[in-house]
Amino acid sequence: MLKEFKAFVLRGNMIDMAIGIIIGGAFGAIVKSLVDDIIMPPIGMLLGGLDFASFFILLKQGKTPPPYASLADAKTAGAVTLNWGQFINILLAFVIVALVLFFLIKAVNRLRRQEEAPAAAPTTKDCPFCMTAIPIKAVRCPHCTSELSG
Repeated sequence: MLKEFKAFVLRGNMIDMAIGIIIGGAFGAIVKSLVDDIIMPPIGMLLGGLDFASFFILLKQGKTPPPYASLADAKTAGAVTLNWGQFINILLAFVIVALVLFFLIKAVNRLRRQEEAPAAAPTTKDCPFCMTAIPIKAVRCPHCTSELSG
């Protein structure tokens, strides 16, 4: 059983998958930073300088009574909240990842189609006598006037 497990873990596909997961995690961190640090601040500024991630709806107050200045204050007080601002951030990050993957897969598929495309049928052939390129259907070479066999 140990030998089978070792063969399973060391298969090429498993190692490729592990590398993909590690790179995916790093890519997720980059996208999270892009959303939190680059995209959402201007949106927050347009909304009057609010931190978009701190938008929430209070469902049940915590030990200290509301109002809560931020989501962190509400969580510290033990309040139950609906964190719709964080959900929008995560949704935006998902859309960015989906778009990047869409364009990546589209490019890979385009490369695959180019590799799989059959070579175009030749339109010329060489005359066996003078080695000049002539139309493929020619029965006589226009350059040396030799008769060509079918």
